[in-house]
Amino acid sequence: MSRLFGTDGVRGLANVDLTAELALDLSVAAAHVLGEAGAFEGHRPRAVVGRDPRASGEFLEAAVVAGLASAGVDVVRLGVLPTPAVAYLTGSTGSDLGVMLSASHNPMPDNGIKFLARGGIKLDDVIEDAIEARVGEEWQRPTGAKVGRVLDDGQGFETYVSHLVRSAPNRFDGVKVVIDCANGAASLTAPEALRRLGAEVITYAAAPDGLNINLDCGSTHMEGLRREVIGHGADLGIALDGDADRCLAVDAAGELVDGDQILAVLALAMRDSGRLSNDTVVATVMSNLGFVQAMVRERIAVEQTKVGDRYVLEAMKAGGHKLGGEQSGHVILSDHATTGDGTLTAVMLLARIAQTGKSLADLASVMTRLPQVLVNVPNVDKTRAGTDADVQAAVAAATARLGETGRVLLRPSGTEPLVRVMVEAESSDTAHEVAHELAAVVETSLKL
Repeated sequence: MSRLFGTDGVRGLANVDLTAELALDLSVAAAHVLGEAGAFEGHRPRAVVGRDPRASGEFLEAAVVAGLASAGVDVVRLGVLPTPAVAYLTGSTGSDLGVMLSASHNPMPDNGIKFLARGGIKLDDVIEDAIEARVGEEWQRPTGAKVGRVLDDGQGFETYVSHLVRSAPNRFDGVKVVIDCANGAASLTAPEALRRLGAEVITYAAAPDGLNINLDCGSTHMEGLRREVIGHGADLGIALDGDADRCLAVDAAGELVDGDQILAVLALAMRDSGRLSNDTVVATVMSNLGFVQAMVRERIAVEQTKVGDRYVLEAMKAGGHKLGGEQSGHVILSDHATTGDGTLTAVMLLARIAQTGKSLADLASVMTRLPQVLVNVPNVDKTRAGTDADVQAAVAAATARLGETGRVLLRPSGTEPLVRVMVEAESSDTAHEVAHELAAVVETSLKL
């Protein structure tokens, strides 16, 4: 059997892969594992539960709440709020467990369950494995006053928005921004936070109806945001995803500003204000080489990790670093958040624009994105990608050809018999040529 938990909780097609029964059983198992690990010792356990606006979130929320309460955990329903809001509220309310129902940027029919430990941090793999092993087990059920109670929280929105506003180093008066909320969880919180900080805010895709989340909008569909920014003459546009844990942007001309560029802008802002600990930023191996080159020029060290925001966060904790992120727009600002927060990222980006008086295009020009080509090679033995002699010789030859102006990366897929070939080079033609030559070697040498 494949593992239920992926890199970001349990996800699947709602009511097929992710059923009410599974949601309930996972919640019961989580309560048992955390309880036996001592997380609830000496007090009555408490959990907060939030969701994005997907229609399926309604019945999945009911299942999660029922599972936790039946296991003796008091539950506070937060309603529709972004994932980072649930993480923040888990910590700020001293709750023992946070639960978020969302499939992030995935299409509406999907959904997911993410568990957060005390403090609003992701569960360790060991804890997730223990929860998975306990799903559906027989157990002694509490009765009477020992069952959990369920309350609705009316303060989560205000608490989270106030936190975002307090996090800003300065106001944004005079900045005109279009924000694409992906018809998702931040459709109310994100515009409100930016308005309170003085920005002129135009909302786009901010009318969730349970069915339109991520539908031709948000960080995976930037075309509408580009049109709105140009049409309104805005200074920039911000694109969130369904649960608002990632942020991408476009400048006044509608040009994409990706996660690497945002990370570069924030790294310089934090360095200039003395808040970039160790003058180091954490990124993944998929960050564009142009980002690394820009940081070298600015005398900022880059620590690179495997792909996944959990690995970025692990490296940040281990090294005491304050800033990390991914090209996809997951940015972690650990002085203010325990996870990627798209609205918080937007707050810091607008603060830099307002503080410097520079355009987003000017700020983002600190780095030049090198052409990056990704070729997926399916139906191959991915386990030999790092050891096959012919593949390794081809990688070495490609690396030597590119020199310091490019790089090669082979990544076996975590879920499919597939190897991803990524090549960066000074020119798009060279990147395409090298990538497809290397992909051909992978296809031939690792054929199943």
